[in-house]
Order: sequence, then C-alpha cells, then structure tokens
Amino acid sequence: MLRSAPQSLIDELSAALPGQVTQNETELNRHASDESFHKAIRPDAIVMARSTSDVQLVMRLCSAANVPVIPFGVGSSLEGQIIPVEGGITLDLSEMDKIVEICPDDLIVVVQPGLRRIPLNDRLAKEGLFFSVDPGADATLGGMASTGASGTTTVRYGSMRENVMALEAVLADGTVVRTGSRARKDSAGYDLTRLLVGSEGTLAVITELTLRVFGIPEAMSGAYCTFDRLSDGVAAATLLVKQGLPIARCEFLDGLSVKAINAYQGTSLTESPTLFLEFHGSKKSIADQADEAGEIFREYGASDFTWTADEGERRKLWQARHNAYPAVLATQVGATALTTDSAVPLSRLPEAVEYAQQVFDDQPFSWSVLGHVADGNFHALLMFDPNDEKAYLAAKAASTKLTTRVIELGGTCTGEHGIGLGKRDSLVNQVGSETIELMRSVKNTFDPGNILNPGKILFPKESA
Repeated sequence: MLRSAPQSLIDELSAALPGQVTQNETELNRHASDESFHKAIRPDAIVMARSTSDVQLVMRLCSAANVPVIPFGVGSSLEGQIIPVEGGITLDLSEMDKIVEICPDDLIVVVQPGLRRIPLNDRLAKEGLFFSVDPGADATLGGMASTGASGTTTVRYGSMRENVMALEAVLADGTVVRTGSRARKDSAGYDLTRLLVGSEGTLAVITELTLRVFGIPEAMSGAYCTFDRLSDGVAAATLLVKQGLPIARCEFLDGLSVKAINAYQGTSLTESPTLFLEFHGSKKSIADQADEAGEIFREYGASDFTWTADEGERRKLWQARHNAYPAVLATQVGATALTTDSAVPLSRLPEAVEYAQQVFDDQPFSWSVLGHVADGNFHALLMFDPNDEKAYLAAKAASTKLTTRVIELGGTCTGEHGIGLGKRDSLVNQVGSETIELMRSVKNTFDPGNILNPGKILFPKESA
C-alpha cells in the first residue's frame, strides 16, 4: 500500500525545519537503497534531524497525516531496512552525531544515533577505552542498535543487545521514552531496551544511546592459519571455544574469499580456507593463548600458523578480513550479492557449513563463505548479475534451502543482519504463526498507525 507524502506535508516540514528538508534528486537516490540486492525505492522527501525535538516534530506531523517515516543512518544495512516500500519521509539521523558524555569510571558513553563507530573509538582511545561491537562497516551507532548488529568481537564482548544499556527514543506519536539505566544490573520491569534493539525502526526512533565500553587491553595479537577443508577449520575453531580459550575474535574465510582479498588489497595470503584470530590480555597471556590455539589447529591439519603482536601487522590482518565483502563483490563486475546470515549451535556449525557448500555447488551464480565461527554465525555471498533472472531465482532458492536446514538444526535465519525485507518468510518459518501474531500485537501497541518503517520484519497484515 503506497502512502506517499503530500506536498502540503513536505512544505509544512520545510517551514518548521528550514534548511533541513530536501527533495534533491541525488539525495533521494542515495536514500533509496542500502547494501542489499533489493530494488531501490525513493522516498518522497528527506528530513535531516538535528535534535530529539526535530524527531518529535516529524513524528507528530507524519502521524497526523498517516505518512510513513523511515529512520536512516548511513545506509549500510544488508536486508533492505531503509527502503521506503510504502513511500513517505526518510528521517536521516546522521547529523545527530555528538558524543554526549564519556564516563570512564563507569565504563559507559552516551551518544547520539548518527555517530559512527570509528570516530567514537578514535575519541574513546584518548581515555584508554574502546567500544567493542565491530560489524566491519563504519556504521552509525543508532543503525547498529536498530539492526541488533554484532560482528567479529562478539565471542568475547557480546553484540549490541549486550552493550546497549539505555535508550532515549521517540514513539510514532512523538512521545519521548527512556529505557534502561546506567547501572550494570537492572531488573526493573520489562526490558524495553532490548525490545527496541533489533526492532529496525519499526517501534520507535532511537535518539540517544548509553553504551558499555571496555578498557583497551594491555596487549593484542593477531593470528591466522590455513586448512585443506573449510569444515576442518570450523571444527578446530569450535573446539577452541569449547575448551574455554578466551579468544577475542575467530573468523573463517573460504579459499575464494582469500583469493579475492589478495587481488583487492595486494596481500599474498595462501589461497586456502583460512582462520583469522585475535587474542587480548597481558603480553604473556596472549603468547600462551596463541601457542595453545596453534596446537589445537595442528591436530586438525592446519598449516602456516602465524601470529604477531605487532600492531601494524595485526591491523593489516583485520583490514584484510573486513575487506572480504567488497573484495568478493569486485571479482564479478556489476554483480550484486544476496547475503545469508545463518547462525547455528556451535556443535552443528561444521555440518551447516558443509551443507551450504553442497547447496551452492553447480549453481548459476558464484559464491563464497565466511563468518564468525566462534559464535556459530556464518555468511554466504551469492553473487549474480542483477539482470540475470535465472541466477537471481536460483540464489533465492538456494538461500531458502540453506535457511530451512539451519532452522532445523536449531539455528536462526539471521544472526546479526536483521530481518528487513529479505527474511520475513524465514522469520515465519523459524518462530511460527502464533509468535508472529504476538510480535504484530507489540508493533500495533507501539505504532497503531503503522507509520514507522512499515513492511519490515513483519509482512503487512493483509498479505500475512
């Protein structure tokens, strides 16, 4: 159902927020899509919010006009979360990018939602602190909270759900609510903070976040090793976690991903299934951890086990890992990617990865597999020409087949990217119709007019 913003509403917003509303063609196009394969749809206008009161005003006017509002950070989401499928106003929060307060003694920081992850850590480093959640992209903190992001450090420090302590948010009618507290423990009532984290802008617009931060470790080291088979590396890493080794990151890439990184970044890594690791602690403990990991990996046939405590070498190693997505895309000019986001219990991870490889073999699309092996979350990048209907349909079918098996193994269709547009069917399959109806009742309570990012997570009622 299209609910376009009438020009009278756009004019009213422009008068109330002079210089903050645009219908510029370039900006409309920039806000029409994210990093996913989903079809771009332009909003009717864009409002650049600069304060909570700006967000309140937009919500009040759009609620009265029954016009959708789509929160926008930087556009790095992977499931179509910021695409205005029913038309409406895109509410860009990127200019709300201030650090409100740093509390080193409490290990917390208060930020606005448009602040990006890397500038935050640049500032925190001056206090000997860092914010741990690292999805790879330099995403906004509000966007990361909205999608329930995690990433490479989750195995040690947790995801956004564990690291957002409190929120300020604006409801559909413009009401400001505050959830959570600064305390390390809080059992006061319903956990609305975690309800809003991962809600993808469908329940409220986040306008401030209180985040947990950590002290920068005394020492950090990076390591990598290669395997003949990807499943062997996954099994070795799983054993590492089961034995309680306090690793900070543990990532795997298949041979195609490593080959793509070499071409993209000019590295000379062995083009075989590879594990990347990182250890945090004292200088002695990181050396002991690396030695113990090396022994375990060699039992599974690992070769080229190399580790370094040199900061430059460690950063170069993780830059290679973070470049995997653009590097793989660059192997096929003009390609788009359908990205899976499966997560399974650790004991089922080798089986799930092996099944994925079987499903993707001999398909009319190219693919690679990588992921956060230590927390059971892995991704497949299924690449195809966006004009090739056969390859697109094959990629969709293969993704669905993998997701169905992952759910059967006790896993989830999304470990960190969220549902958005792309995984609504899989969500129904995973949780069942009764739970979907409970989610719908929560949505209706927060947003009875269905103006907050409609069409995401849940199918519209009429098509359910």
